[in-house]
Amino acid sequence: MIRKGTVADSEGIMGILKRAVEDLESKNIWQWDEIYPDKKIIMADLQSENLYIEEEDGKIKGLIVLNEEQDEEYNELTWQYTPDKILLVHRVCVDPLFGGQGVGKNLMKHAEEYARDNGYGAVRLDAFIQNPVSCGLYEKIGYHKVGIIKLRKGEFYCFEKSIESIEAGHGCTRS
Repeated sequence: MIRKGTVADSEGIMGILKRAVEDLESKNIWQWDEIYPDKKIIMADLQSENLYIEEEDGKIKGLIVLNEEQDEEYNELTWQYTPDKILLVHRVCVDPLFGGQGVGKNLMKHAEEYARDNGYGAVRLDAFIQNPVSCGLYEKIGYHKVGIIKLRKGEFYCFEKSIESIEAGHGCTRS
């Protein structure tokens, strides 16, 4: 089940992020650290009601943040889809304890359904170039690379997908 996260979920979310950072670092992927995403960022996500979690049997398996906040660096790119309303995906994180179970795909399916149901014309996101799992997921579910931006931790691919392609049946399907 995917639901909005609450402040009561914050400790569980921070535990997932800690495990995810440790898992990424064990694979020499230096995407996240103690600065980002930190508890202040997560609490802001929760308070603005933009953070969603996938939960099963009381265990949080993963999280995703959905909003309209686009990094300034996105303006450097030529996007294929430029509707008035664009949904941005941030901080997709699957607890390593539940890796390989389709949690990331489920979270992205939720993002696409949310975008469609709330009048967005496209979905955008970025993914750390050195994270082959996340980049591979986004390509597998139909997101197209637009370009590369540089953020604090390095280079990130920017991806996009039109809601029309989702509505035409080219969205995520549950595995």
